[in-house]
Amino acid sequence: MLALILAILGAIYGWIAATRRGGNTADKLQYAVGFGIAFGLAGFMAGLFLVQAGLV
Repeated sequence: MLALILAILGAIYGWIAATRRGGNTADKLQYAVGFGIAFGLAGFMAGLFLVQAGLV
């Protein structure tokens, strides 16, 4: 669940970052996908760590 939430937040952040840099729609989509994957992977790793540590 953590990975999904962070992936969505990452996509939103990527869209905003591309907008601030003056990108067109393709740039915004590319940034959204890239940041979504990166944040989702980070969330997956954090969730995996939490489960392995017995915190969840």
